[in-house]
Amino acid sequence: MGAGHHIVPIATYRKVLFVLLGLTALTVFFAPTVSGIDLGFFSVVLAFGIAATKAAMVAAIFMHLKYDNKLNTVIIASSLFFLLLLFAISAFDFYTRFAVTDPI
Repeated sequence: MGAGHHIVPIATYRKVLFVLLGLTALTVFFAPTVSGIDLGFFSVVLAFGIAATKAAMVAAIFMHLKYDNKLNTVIIASSLFFLLLLFAISAFDFYTRFAVTDPI
């Protein structure tokens, strides 16, 4: 079933390291408390997008999903989809609530 381990070249790890460091610097740069750049709700979207990109790179390279059975990739991707769906439903519920006023 398995064809053995795949050897990833050191150059690939170096490239991934520099991309991850660059994305981390980008995250810090766009943080409103650090740079003073406030993009509103888009700041959160940008931060989550960068974090998702970094997580996908780590999963693909360091967890060897790029070279593994595609069924494992489908299982992880579907579980992440349902986690995102859970977050979206929770956020929708939270943001559509009415403000509670003090009756006293």
